[in-house]
Formats: sequence, structure tokens, C-alpha cells
Amino acid sequence: MRRWTDLEAWRGAWWARRALRSARRQLRDRGIEGLSVPAPRHATVRAERGVHAVLRRVPLTCLERAVVLQTWRTALDDPREVVIGVRPGEQFVAHAWLDGENDPLAMQFHELMRLPPAGVA
Repeated sequence: MRRWTDLEAWRGAWWARRALRSARRQLRDRGIEGLSVPAPRHATVRAERGVHAVLRRVPLTCLERAVVLQTWRTALDDPREVVIGVRPGEQFVAHAWLDGENDPLAMQFHELMRLPPAGVA
């Protein structure tokens, strides 16, 4: 078993956990209006390993995941929009993903709206 000794990855994981809690609380209390996840203090490519580790292991919605990743990518100077789409049919099904992300489900959904990164118009 490989041990996690990379401090940068731990920092990324710590930030992702806190960012996810913040996103959940805001979405529950206010919805997507005014949603603002705190940016990481030190975003590095090496820390991204920790961010993805948390997002793989913690139960979360696609919207929570997309919002956290959007904040992370923006901190790395790669701002992306969160795309929210719906699938046509008798049952209402929605999905959220990050623009430019290789999400195999995205092709099944019709784009409904986009959320720009905080501070980017």
C-alpha cells in the first residue's frame, strides 16, 4: 500500500473537504444564487491529487463536485463554467459538470444554464 507523504496533496485534500462543506451549506440555505466557495490559499498542480481524492471518496452531488472543481481550476488560472443540463423524458433528471471536463454523461443532457466562476463575468 502506498502512503501519502506529499504535503501538497494533503493541503489540497484539506481544502477540498472544507470547500465541499461550504458549498453544501450554501446550496442548502440559498441555492445557487450568490454561491461562492472559498478559494484555496496555495493551489498547485501537485495538490490536485488531494482534491480529487476527496471528491472520489466522499458522497456528493454532481453540482457540489462541479462547484468545488470550478473554484480549484480558477485558482490555477484555468477558469471554467459549471454547466447544468437536463435530460428530456418523462422523469426529470438534471446533471452538472465543469465545462471542458471529459464527462461521459454530459452528452445525454441539454444545457439549461451556466454558472461563471466567482469574480469572472
